Amino acid sequence: MSMLQNSIRRAIVLILAIISVVLIITNIIFLHQKLLFITGAVFIIANILLLIYLIHKSSAHIYKLQSLIEINREQANILDDDNTKSRQLNDALKSRIIRYGSLKKIIEDLNRNLKLDSTVDTLTEAVYSLISKRHGTALLFLVDSQTQKLQLARSLKEDNDLVILSKEGDIFDLWVLRHSSVLIITNLKQDFRFDTDSLRNQDLRSTSSIISSPLISHHSLLGVLRLENKLADFFTQDDLRFLALVSDLGAIALENSLLFQKTQDLAIHDDLTRLYTRYYFLGRLKEEAKRCIRLDQHLSVLMLDIDLFKKYNDKFGHTAGDIVLRKISHLMQESLHEYNCLISRFGGEEFLVMLSGLDKKKSFLVAESLRQKIEKEKIILRRQETKVTVSIGIANMPYDTKDEDELVQKADKAMYDAKLKGRNQVCCI
Repeated sequence: MSMLQNSIRRAIVLILAIISVVLIITNIIFLHQKLLFITGAVFIIANILLLIYLIHKSSAHIYKLQSLIEINREQANILDDDNTKSRQLNDALKSRIIRYGSLKKIIEDLNRNLKLDSTVDTLTEAVYSLISKRHGTALLFLVDSQTQKLQLARSLKEDNDLVILSKEGDIFDLWVLRHSSVLIITNLKQDFRFDTDSLRNQDLRSTSSIISSPLISHHSLLGVLRLENKLADFFTQDDLRFLALVSDLGAIALENSLLFQKTQDLAIHDDLTRLYTRYYFLGRLKEEAKRCIRLDQHLSVLMLDIDLFKKYNDKFGHTAGDIVLRKISHLMQESLHEYNCLISRFGGEEFLVMLSGLDKKKSFLVAESLRQKIEKEKIILRRQETKVTVSIGIANMPYDTKDEDELVQKADKAMYDAKLKGRNQVCCI
């Protein structure tokens, strides 16, 4: 169809051109004025028609060219969009490769050190660097085994002046804790799952987007790992998936660290009283003695023994004796918590207390106050109300000795002097 139209157009142009040529030749041959006027008029009309045709044809060509330009622009825009999407996809793939490639290093770092602090630091640093690019805030909460409440264990902040007030988490962390599920908030102002009015009374930082994941190992909830940013739509679903993956790996490492910490704790604490063991106490005493000598400070040791403890075991049984030991341990911790002290179960019904920075006179007053408190305490053993008393011996460095081993021996001798003088009293060497 287009070839036929082109042929017709060429024929019309050719005819008009022939007419123009014929008219020109006629004007030359016949110079008659009237005929010249007629032929001139025809010539002008023919040229006007030719000009109109050429203008129309040019307009058609211009319109066609404009249409082609628009089509090319649309195709160029499509190609630009495709290129932009391809670049974004490549960047996303590169980011994923970097993230998932770093998992090996994260696992190695988690396995390198079983200390709880090291595990917590590794997890928080990994997600803060790889996901948040060190923007916003990263928080890691651990579940307290006794209270079952969240406790802030580690925080990383873009703003060093920012203070995290919600040490036990907020409604978002409690939501993750309650549902044991991941949480993503792209824009807090548009998320209607949470009561924004109650947030005003909490530690609400300038936050718009949040991703959070529980730390679960063997169906046990150990904590919550959370990232937040003041910009809306900062985190993606892929960010949430990677956070959940790291949390799964981290939960296993955390469980191992907690077991390791518990093992270490059992090694330095008495299982019955939860006081420090004898060997740990003597090691700390040696270090503290060197420090006090270097700084010319006082160091006192109290040796405490429960009076007639065998009588309680014989009368009420060993279980009742354990109750007495735990009760005395609790009273000692409660009475001496304000002092810089270290309390140990030295063996059987004997206890050792290290008081740093207290001279002999002050140590005597502290020991006497403790003795009186124990004497007044009522203890129920097999539904019977009873009381216990203690004998306490005191030795001081540098008054009595400058050797830590001799310091313990002299405190022990002072305690036996208290026994010989009738028990339930405090004696100094």
